[in-house]
Amino acid sequence: MKITSLEPARCLPVPDAGFGALLTERGNLPLESVDVSADISGLIAGVEVTQGFRNPFDVTLEATYVFPLPDRAAVTAFRMEADDRVVEGVLKERGQARADYDRALREGRRAAIAEEDRPDVFTIRVGNILPGEHVSVRLTMSQPLPYEDGAATFRFPLVVAPRYIPGTPIDGRPAGDGVVPDTDAVPDASRISPPVLLPGFPNPVRLSLAATVDAAGLELRELASSLHVVEEEGHTVRLRPGERLDRDLILRMSFDASTSLQLDSPAGQGGTFALTVVPPPLQATRTPRDLVLLLDRSGSMGGWKMVAARRAAARIVDTLTPQDRFAVLTFDSVVERAFEGLVEASDRNRYRAVEHLARVDARGGTELLEPLRQAIALLGAPAERERVVVLVTDGQVGNEDQILEQAGGALSAMRVHTVGIDRAVNAGFLGRLAGLGAGRCELVESEDRLDAAMDHIHRRIGAPLVTDLSLKGLEVEPGTVTHLGSIFPGVPLRVYGRYREGSSVTVRGMAAGGPWEEQVAGVTVDNPAVRAVWARAHLRELEDRYAMGEHELESRIVRTSLEHGVLCRFTAYVAVDTRQVADGGPEHRVIQPVEPPSGWEPPQAAPMMGGGFTAHTAMMAMPAAAPRMQRPEPGFGAAEMARDDEGFLARGGGLKPGPRPSQPGRLGGGPRFAPGPRPAGRLESVRPQLVAELDRLTALPAPDLLYLADLGSRLAALAEYLGGDEQLVRLARELEAAERPGADAQALHDHAIAVLRALIGGSTPPPRPTPGRGHLGDEGGQPGGGHPGGPLPGGDRRTPFWKRH
Repeated sequence: MKITSLEPARCLPVPDAGFGALLTERGNLPLESVDVSADISGLIAGVEVTQGFRNPFDVTLEATYVFPLPDRAAVTAFRMEADDRVVEGVLKERGQARADYDRALREGRRAAIAEEDRPDVFTIRVGNILPGEHVSVRLTMSQPLPYEDGAATFRFPLVVAPRYIPGTPIDGRPAGDGVVPDTDAVPDASRISPPVLLPGFPNPVRLSLAATVDAAGLELRELASSLHVVEEEGHTVRLRPGERLDRDLILRMSFDASTSLQLDSPAGQGGTFALTVVPPPLQATRTPRDLVLLLDRSGSMGGWKMVAARRAAARIVDTLTPQDRFAVLTFDSVVERAFEGLVEASDRNRYRAVEHLARVDARGGTELLEPLRQAIALLGAPAERERVVVLVTDGQVGNEDQILEQAGGALSAMRVHTVGIDRAVNAGFLGRLAGLGAGRCELVESEDRLDAAMDHIHRRIGAPLVTDLSLKGLEVEPGTVTHLGSIFPGVPLRVYGRYREGSSVTVRGMAAGGPWEEQVAGVTVDNPAVRAVWARAHLRELEDRYAMGEHELESRIVRTSLEHGVLCRFTAYVAVDTRQVADGGPEHRVIQPVEPPSGWEPPQAAPMMGGGFTAHTAMMAMPAAAPRMQRPEPGFGAAEMARDDEGFLARGGGLKPGPRPSQPGRLGGGPRFAPGPRPAGRLESVRPQLVAELDRLTALPAPDLLYLADLGSRLAALAEYLGGDEQLVRLARELEAAERPGADAQALHDHAIAVLRALIGGSTPPPRPTPGRGHLGDEGGQPGGGHPGGPLPGGDRRTPFWKRH
């Protein structure tokens, strides 16, 4: 493999580039374009997402891209196109799909795989892209649109924001290629933590997005975009060229919804139904409430988000009456209370609560589980009073499953409302929490939207119009009907399910004046999206139950996913070309860095950590048990601070060190660290990274001088982080000299293994039985593998990361 370094004079910084960013003629990031095409009809959108990859290197490439999709979207098809060849993806059990992908790469064939890591976070890997070659992958999906107060919302996320990762780093091979180590609380943290570009990085991914809107025969009164400038042409809206993938696209369409029952099969035959019930003109009865308000004050909430969160929280306090009791908890890494216990919502106590909220600023990490536990304890056992939890946050946490497992059962017995504040909000998790407690999830993406959102929140915190809902008249298949919840003012009831027979349904419930019911006649529709949207909603409910402890549901989840062709946590789409294009697996691997989310504060010039974007990302991406990261000390060079393996600037758990300044353009991977406190000799804090490096090194088919030199640069970064461990510094220097004439590859290779084993303390991962360059993300025991997702040599059969709990 020949890799040519670029002379500094050939890659001068451009005037408007990010701090220290480079521009080359060929570029160095694999993702070239993202094209989104949406067809919105009524309350369902059909969407196609096409991602274009190009290999700018002189060797075969595997590209990894971690990206978001709408959390309720049902992914129903996957396609790979390259060299005039079209390969349709096949949905398989996840372990089998990953094994098929790995096998194809070892055999020198192109392949692509699409996996779900969270309801709204997905990973695509495209392997064996030839030098200079273009490959595109396409995802097809259907998504339901939320509707409230006379408007439907099409929200399409475009960036995965950094998430706070709690817990202690765990040993073994990382689950993915991200910049954060896996922890006992988030076993797949390395799969949801792509590196983050510094603001202003040149040549961003080309984004195009077009949405065609059809109100399904209803009058479309207004179409508005809250975060982007759009161009309208007839019934189609498009983003203007040059937009970046740094915030959600949000379109709001005003039209009158109607009560309906859609059946995807003729009368008398079983199939899927979609029920919409517009709120009846009823008055809600206000029962006394015990309410606990949780306000996220973590570092990621800085800037406009903290201002909006304080205003939202104060508005929620204003909804209370003297017959209510309440508590206010603010949290980051610690929980603080405005009062001890629940207090009467008197004018004086509400004033004290608002005063407390006014003093709150952003700091620390998002330790969400503890405040939820305290809220549950405060609300206690069921009583005559309605128990309500209101969470105000951006939701940027990685331990969603842990939270659901430890708090989900108790929360399902309360009413839980979530208020998400961000331009790249974790809508999937906040929706899951609200769904558990039959509450509402309100998303606020800008200060301009805050007042309108506050009106919605005020009504949502109030009592529902109809509760205790049930369906009669339609013979439904047991266990297939999505959560009925309650009917709130301004929000239609949306229910999906499978039925055996029937052509109409009667919805029954309890309103303030007594029993309430409404009969709805069915209409047969020829729309495959109805079945796909139901399957996705049903799978989400099953997955939440799995996360809360019902692990016996795994086989049912897989069976449902495969039967209805909808991607889920336990399955994956894999597309494998039949043609061999390379001699073996890819020679280089790159994980695509993502944009910094819009609205997150940019880095400041001062060398000390403040409350800006750098601080937020550093605090969120590093486990709480690890040393806190800081900005570089004065005099730390810009090139050393942030130039990574491919010559671009990125930030993961802080700033990514790459090759030393004298080695521009080197290819390589490995851990990314931010300069910070220098805990000399504290090797335990980087032990997971050393284990991962040893694992990759032992997987090499033969000693590789270029790989050893790259390893030296990564170990040098680790040594710098630690403040100079003598053995690590010496090994790094020896390996960085691997490219000098006369270097003995075998001797350096064996020496590096021996030193790493000694540094780790004798606890080493078992060797892989077959050759292949190690890749963090493949099935264990396979050439090129080493992933905890499969059985490993030596009898170690660790649980695949997507099944851990």
